[in-house]
Amino acid sequence: MIRVGNVLRVHENDNVVIAASPLSKGTVIEDQNQKITLLSDIPMGHKIATRDIKAGENIMRYGNPIGHATEDIPQGQYVHTHNVKTNLSDIVEYRYQPNFKPVEVKGEMPTFEGYCRPDGKVGIRNEIWVIPTVFCANGPVQKIVELANQKYPRTENFDGFYALTHPNGCSQMGEDALNTQKILANLAKHPNAAGVLLVSLGCEVNNLDAFLPVLGEYDAKRIKTMICQEVEDEIAVGMQLIDELYAYASTFKRETRPLSDLVLAVNCGGSDGFSGITANAILGRVTDIITGFGGTVIMTEVPEMFGAEHILMNRAANEEVFNKLVNMINDYKQYYKRYGQVIYDNPTQGNKAGGISTLEEKSLGCIQKGGQAIVTDVLKYGETIKTKGLNLISGPGNDLVGITNQEAAGAVITVFTTGRGTPAGYAVPLIRVGSNNTVSTRKNNWIDYNAGAVLEGKSLDQAAQELLEIILDVASGKKQSLAEANGYRQIGMLRDGVTN
Repeated sequence: MIRVGNVLRVHENDNVVIAASPLSKGTVIEDQNQKITLLSDIPMGHKIATRDIKAGENIMRYGNPIGHATEDIPQGQYVHTHNVKTNLSDIVEYRYQPNFKPVEVKGEMPTFEGYCRPDGKVGIRNEIWVIPTVFCANGPVQKIVELANQKYPRTENFDGFYALTHPNGCSQMGEDALNTQKILANLAKHPNAAGVLLVSLGCEVNNLDAFLPVLGEYDAKRIKTMICQEVEDEIAVGMQLIDELYAYASTFKRETRPLSDLVLAVNCGGSDGFSGITANAILGRVTDIITGFGGTVIMTEVPEMFGAEHILMNRAANEEVFNKLVNMINDYKQYYKRYGQVIYDNPTQGNKAGGISTLEEKSLGCIQKGGQAIVTDVLKYGETIKTKGLNLISGPGNDLVGITNQEAAGAVITVFTTGRGTPAGYAVPLIRVGSNNTVSTRKNNWIDYNAGAVLEGKSLDQAAQELLEIILDVASGKKQSLAEANGYRQIGMLRDGVTN
């Protein structure tokens, strides 16, 4: 990225530049040794034609096409949804053309203070989670957690009780019900939870008879169960089980662990025209550092890979991973078609207001979070990680469903980038990165790191080191992210089927 005055050039082959601030009609900008007079007002983060672009010609950003011009666009003109259309269409055939090299990292491996679990996983929090198997049990779950936090306050090595309530667990059938079960089962075995209390109503579709086979073998000291309909006082019985879980959780202490033990989720939402060149680009360098030292990063948002999937496919570690990635992309397109929806009906209204014109542009910015890392595995929805490195997992762009899926897959910490802002928190600590100075300043009670500083001259490498230090501090319990400190937690599962 090169900034000259008040515009940004992302790639030398681009035929547009990005306004770093709101610009008025008649303003003269400089780009590649030429002066360009603006023919219209340009909002911050939006695109300007750097030369005459003919109707049908590709609009280039990130060195890749992001769509084509629907009319002649003169030099200096505003380039957006009114004169740009996507190039994307239906199912595509792909060919594996490997184009990657291992990311080289220098220096000693960083460390963090984590909790080693008996199954070999490493968590960054020593919490107790109370998880309902059905929404009917949400009320008792919330009451048990409230009383538990009053009885057992946080300590240096205990991080509190949390209710992971949700709207699922009954009136579901087939694959839809199984999706809920997989996510809840994976969360029940998550390393950030020293102990888990599973609370069933008793008559729901996802009752314990149905759920425990999906959960599989588990440590009875770590996971307790209760059926509300079968006890006289579910709060009293729940608190007795909480006492047992707290005693077990108290046996764990933080230990120094290498960065290679960290599992990070990367996600974005409310993206804008800066996201791909500030926040996501910084996070991509963090991905390269973590995977370069042997750690694990999980990335999802499949619909926001459309138009950029070829880049990820050519970074697949081998042909097997490539084929899994092709299947993930095409299966998700079929999911759209099954419901009669337009595959490329994206970006959202907020994305467009922030300067993103087409899905290709959004996707090319979105995948920057994966850096240059080799794609080592591709997972189905509800699967857990088996391979270190950059893992892609099938899931939607929807933050709640996608992030819950990443965390259920094994991520112990999440970094979320945004250009528009959101306060949401999820099952594990979430660090929020703002893509521009405006959102980062206005919503400083939401934003943990301001990536907009690179627009003012800070290098991407320096910013990546700063963000990595925040990640390690949060992972080590030295600080809480803002979403975590505010107590914002929620989970959500993919709904795909009949509601009975």
